Amino acid sequence: MKELALKYGCNPNQKPSRIFMTEGELPLEVLNGRPGYINFLDALNSWQLVKELKAATGLPSAASFKHVSPAGAAVALPLSDTLRKIYFVDDLGELSPIACAYARARGADRMSSYGDFVALSDTCDAMTATLLKREVSDGVIAPDYTPEALDILRAKRKGTYNVIRINPDYVPDPIERKQVFGITFEQGRNEIKLDDPALFENIPTQCKTFTAEARRDLIIALITLKYTQSNSVCYVKDGQAIGIGAGQQSRIHCTRLAGNKADIWWLRQHPKVMNLPFVPGIRRADRDNTIDVYISEDHDDVLSDGIWQQFFTEKPEVLTLEEKKAWIAQNTKVALGSDAFFPFGDNIERAHKSGVEFIAQAGGSVRDDHVISTCDKYGIAMAFTGVRLFHH
Repeated sequence: MKELALKYGCNPNQKPSRIFMTEGELPLEVLNGRPGYINFLDALNSWQLVKELKAATGLPSAASFKHVSPAGAAVALPLSDTLRKIYFVDDLGELSPIACAYARARGADRMSSYGDFVALSDTCDAMTATLLKREVSDGVIAPDYTPEALDILRAKRKGTYNVIRINPDYVPDPIERKQVFGITFEQGRNEIKLDDPALFENIPTQCKTFTAEARRDLIIALITLKYTQSNSVCYVKDGQAIGIGAGQQSRIHCTRLAGNKADIWWLRQHPKVMNLPFVPGIRRADRDNTIDVYISEDHDDVLSDGIWQQFFTEKPEVLTLEEKKAWIAQNTKVALGSDAFFPFGDNIERAHKSGVEFIAQAGGSVRDDHVISTCDKYGIAMAFTGVRLFHH
């Protein structure tokens, strides 16, 4: 098949719409549903991310995409009991490696992942399909599906769930093109390998130690940024992105946005949050939204009289600002990547508040000295990769 007609483009008024190959056949097959224009943008960007993560780490990988940027990305490391609970998979028994990767990718930022498009580096099995079936999701792309998984997914969303199989051996043309306002842009594809040890050799900070886990997490951060709309910053811990700031005009805003998401991920592990007394049968989306508000400064929106009864069997205690600060201060060993240089040390100040101890960024700012001295103030190890990772 050389082309596939789509219902419409980014918006319903943008017709006609299609995907097609100028040479050869499409390297994918729609097994179920009718993916749209944005679905395919998410699918193809996320597939590249997980394929590259798998190649770099050797671990099954997954991504949760929304509007052409990842909401989450992760590799298949075992889940602690705490993570199993806050990702709401503690009822499923032992997860397969690829299911574990998706549980991490989806669980990191459940608010942003609502209605996601999913990418899996490995064959989708029945366990992963079971996870997908109970989440609000638009579709999935993977190199293959077991018969059991396909049956589960084809029954999702009244039979309309989008399921795409991608040829894992497909290699695109080294030159890529896009049109804007009738004008064609052309460039070489970004084929840089982000697991190259040379990227971590230039360490200008006093602390020069990257643990093996830190290097792995920095590689995950950089690969995630390679497929995130710029400007972008990514916080990673224990093999998964815990905060992604995408598409901001100011880098400090990226750092704050991603840091706030990382803080929320950590706060969800606070005992008060893990023990919230939800009413039986509460919808998953309502539960996630309630947790998000409970953690925020607007907690009274779910704790005021006449409101809390909709969500809880008894009124929870407020998670105070002092408790939140004390809990966030316990987060450590976080890795941070930036898709370009940090222009000022304020980014490091913000990153430090969320437990960042390792940084990989391009370097090359006229204020590199200020950025380095700020890292030294907190004992942060920082590598200048010399690599920019803008993506548009």
